[in-house]
Amino acid sequence: MLNAGAEQLSYRLRERLSSAEPAMLDLTKRLIAIPSENPPGNHYEECVRTLLAELDRLGFDDVRCEGGCVLASAGTGPRTLYFSGHYDVVPAQSRDQFHPRVEGGNLFGRGSSDMKSGLAAMIHAAAAARDEGLLKTGRVGIVLVPDEETAGPRGSRDLDRRGLLGRDGIGMLTPEPTGGVIWNANRGAISLRATMRGKPAHVGRQFEGVNAFERAVPAMARLLDIKKEVELRETRHNITPAAARKSILMLGGRAEAGTNFNVTPDFCSFTIDRRINPEEHLEEEKKRLYEALEGFEIETMQEEAAAATPAGDPLGIVLSQHVASVTGREPTFEICPGLLETRFYAAHGIPAFAYGPGLLTVSHGPNEFVPIRNIVQCAEIYALTAAWMLGE
Repeated sequence: MLNAGAEQLSYRLRERLSSAEPAMLDLTKRLIAIPSENPPGNHYEECVRTLLAELDRLGFDDVRCEGGCVLASAGTGPRTLYFSGHYDVVPAQSRDQFHPRVEGGNLFGRGSSDMKSGLAAMIHAAAAARDEGLLKTGRVGIVLVPDEETAGPRGSRDLDRRGLLGRDGIGMLTPEPTGGVIWNANRGAISLRATMRGKPAHVGRQFEGVNAFERAVPAMARLLDIKKEVELRETRHNITPAAARKSILMLGGRAEAGTNFNVTPDFCSFTIDRRINPEEHLEEEKKRLYEALEGFEIETMQEEAAAATPAGDPLGIVLSQHVASVTGREPTFEICPGLLETRFYAAHGIPAFAYGPGLLTVSHGPNEFVPIRNIVQCAEIYALTAAWMLGE
């Protein structure tokens, strides 16, 4: 139950952001129309120009581009609550996905859910909190990055490497498509490609060759034993359904060997994708995999630590309260089934949470959409959270 002052604040922000709905919808549409697919990383410069122009139009401070990252701020003082999001999207199933369309109360298009609508919501949320004079003890830092879909080499990882990520941070929010829940944790990832070498020979003279596939089989058996043990482990973090609580080891997402059925295979290559829960240790799990793959050439495609922020952190409590007050539904805290950019901030001890207007169930799919109502609600939630964290 909000007190009278809180209700008045909520009313003021709701009125301001409701009037900004056309601008939020327009920005989202313009961003959807830019095919910023990653991989390979198309049209990033066009996204950057669009975002810089919107931030300038809304009067943000210190608007600039660092590499491919767009940075800005609203408010004054060193204490910074970061609103961070990504403008790259996964490849589309159809070019029509880059022609945004409204049907009923939904906006369709690639990136509508993940997460161009979230960018519009958080930008306008920060502007609204500033314009209402609610940022008394700090500022909102806007961080808009590329390459989230490929682990952030030109985005958050680059900002981190350059010492620009999370300066003076008291918290971070990112508008991932959480579908009404709050993600306060994410799994880590160890993704490898293992290749065993052999020597080719015609099947009739296979004794002259070395069969790479047969050489690889014992390691596959060792990995299957690890898989059985790993998938008995369950995270303590909330996630549904119950089967999703188990730790993960997937073999053979990609697998290939040899050149023909009648030639001894001179190579055998397969992938291993290990997703670790926050209770597990990255280096220990990596060591087990490498020991099982002795004798293989190993390519590391992805190596990311798990991360978690306690749900009871003050930022989590404030965010949860405002989700409930705006949507009328008490949110649950859950672990994200994949990676989150919150991990970069959590590694610096900065509380970090994901909550956005989109729906995970349709993100990355051929009919991606976002309920327009959710965009305005997300903006109000972010603005209220900023006011509570940075107000008097």
